[in-house]
Amino acid sequence: MTWPVRDMASVPVLSSRVIRGFTWRAGQGHRPGLQFMVSTGRLHGFESLEEQQLLLELDYFGVAEVLPQPFRLDFDSSEGKRWHVPDFLAVMPDGGLWLFDVRPEGLIEDDDAMKFAATAQSASACGWRYSVAVGWRPHVHSVLDHLSSQRRPLVDQLGLQRELEDAVARGVDRFGDLVEGTCLPAVARAHATHLLWWRRLGVDLGSPLGDGSLIWRGRASAGGS
Repeated sequence: MTWPVRDMASVPVLSSRVIRGFTWRAGQGHRPGLQFMVSTGRLHGFESLEEQQLLLELDYFGVAEVLPQPFRLDFDSSEGKRWHVPDFLAVMPDGGLWLFDVRPEGLIEDDDAMKFAATAQSASACGWRYSVAVGWRPHVHSVLDHLSSQRRPLVDQLGLQRELEDAVARGVDRFGDLVEGTCLPAVARAHATHLLWWRRLGVDLGSPLGDGSLIWRGRASAGGS
């Protein structure tokens, strides 16, 4: 179906269908695949490793929904009629919509910049946010990749998660001291990582996660356990 931009804000988000199929073949120049997201409970297609990274970041933020290649935008330019397919449309935890394109900064050409500008104007007209993911601050993705290793539910028979949260409440603020102060430090590391993913504990994503990392109280998340 086709809608003018002025009507896009009223279109049901879940009515979107993927514009291009995700294909795999020998010798292709990009890396497609499927990324599981605990926030949505299913697999989502991506066409590059950079897109896979964005899906991981969105999963950490606890998005309600992610739609790959949600629509095709047709627009007029000084060079004639053009079109562009944004990479993802995300429904954020507060219900707002955020449209994303993914392109490493060094690979953005003039034609890409024009398409991104047209997409930004269209998103603004719909009341959506729009971003082009060109890269990540140092260590952010590596830390989230590690935290995601414990993002699924964990059985806490020893009550380690309560021990960890109580220790932080008492003022223990370094990761190494936090886990070493529990009854079973080796297992507590996995539970601490789980709590960090679900933001029941907080950590600075601007540096690598290590025993010296500062930890603080976070917020409870309905998805964690």
